Amino acid sequence: MTQQVPSTEPQLAGVRNFRDVGGLPTVDGRRVRAGVLFRSGHLAHATDQDAAFLAALDLHTIFDFRNAADQRLEGPDVSLPGVRNVNLPLSDPADGAEFWKMVREGDLDQLREILDDGKAAARMVASYRMIVKERTAEHSRVLHAIAEDSVPALMHCAAGKDRAGISIAVTLLAVGVEREAIVTDYLESNAKHRRYKVRRNGSPETAYTPEVMELLSPLFDARAEYLQAAFDSIEETWGGTEAYLTQGLGLAPEARERLRERLLD
Repeated sequence: MTQQVPSTEPQLAGVRNFRDVGGLPTVDGRRVRAGVLFRSGHLAHATDQDAAFLAALDLHTIFDFRNAADQRLEGPDVSLPGVRNVNLPLSDPADGAEFWKMVREGDLDQLREILDDGKAAARMVASYRMIVKERTAEHSRVLHAIAEDSVPALMHCAAGKDRAGISIAVTLLAVGVEREAIVTDYLESNAKHRRYKVRRNGSPETAYTPEVMELLSPLFDARAEYLQAAFDSIEETWGGTEAYLTQGLGLAPEARERLRERLLD
């Protein structure tokens, strides 16, 4: 029997962008099973009620894609009894530390210098390309773990949008989910109640002006062009999804079939 997952959004006060990816269609007419694959932002601020809800999902493994800098800023994930926590940073702990410091503390002129004229969006595109191309070992480890026994699984980063978004997309590609459905799920992170709360030092009048928020928006948006950059990187580097999965991630046909057994109805 398919596990019935209750509506989650009203219950999670301290966890942003949580959702079950169950129900997404595959190219061969199947669907992702409900209650086996979840995604979210970090769990560091989970309330007691949030933790109780998450514990009730009977999670086997939580994959945390944050780096050390993220964890210093936000804190460690809430501890859930009997759940394995696997930290697989998808960006170097030192990479971008000064950049994000500028985002939090920089004045308008500084933000214009690093973000204006398409520079913010270009940074995101480059990051998505890099994660797909250079983090094959991490994604291979995630997929092999899920194929073996690590479900139900929750994947998260800080906002649950970029690193978790790419990792969820890779997982869905591996089981044959329709590309359009993967993009649609990714774009769900733009919903107002899901979005990461931008942190800026200073008073609201100066730290969150309309121009500042416009400059920052490419960093905190989920944009189809970003995920498309990841797909393009797969095509350009391996020639297609099949080669990416077999050569890039070392995913043998038997492992892919086990993945489909774990994740699909």
